[in-house]
Amino acid sequence: MHVVSHKAIRLFCEEYPGAESAMDHWYRVAKRATWTSFAEVKQSFNTAELVTPYVVFDIGGNKYRLIAEIHFSRDVLFIRWIMTHKEYMKGAGKES
Repeated sequence: MHVVSHKAIRLFCEEYPGAESAMDHWYRVAKRATWTSFAEVKQSFNTAELVTPYVVFDIGGNKYRLIAEIHFSRDVLFIRWIMTHKEYMKGAGKES
């Protein structure tokens, strides 16, 4: 899967250094993935949720949320938002 863009992860980890290990693990798994459906995403990340049109990943044991748009036919994952669980619960990123 081509992940666009790793820069978002890097910037988030600069602000939240404790997220680095968990985000790195997520990125490595996603980058190597050959997902063709959301069901396959769930096999890799069983806590992932489909909130159409996005896939919400729970990262770091419920500490962080990565919200992505996945184009399975093109093998591309676009990172739309990364936030803390607290920000997610307040509705950050839902205004678009």
